[in-house]
Amino acid sequence: MIDPRLPKYQWGQRVKAAVDLINDGSFPDAPANGLLISAGAIGEIVQVGRHTEANVPIYLVEYGERLVVGCLEDEITVL
Repeated sequence: MIDPRLPKYQWGQRVKAAVDLINDGSFPDAPANGLLISAGAIGEIVQVGRHTEANVPIYLVEYGERLVVGCLEDEITVL
């Protein structure tokens, strides 16, 4: 069994989208494969979880007041 990787970022940190974030089907009210967040957008980590199969941290980042997007570490950077 592979040991879980510790999260690089923590809850409450302000982050910037490192890449354009595209709808992978998780947002039914947005077009499939449509742009959710542009690279450079500022957000805040509101929860840190784990992808159970890949055993990697997943960060729920709030962009604006109502859009929360799950991000991998390579999709965000600390301000």
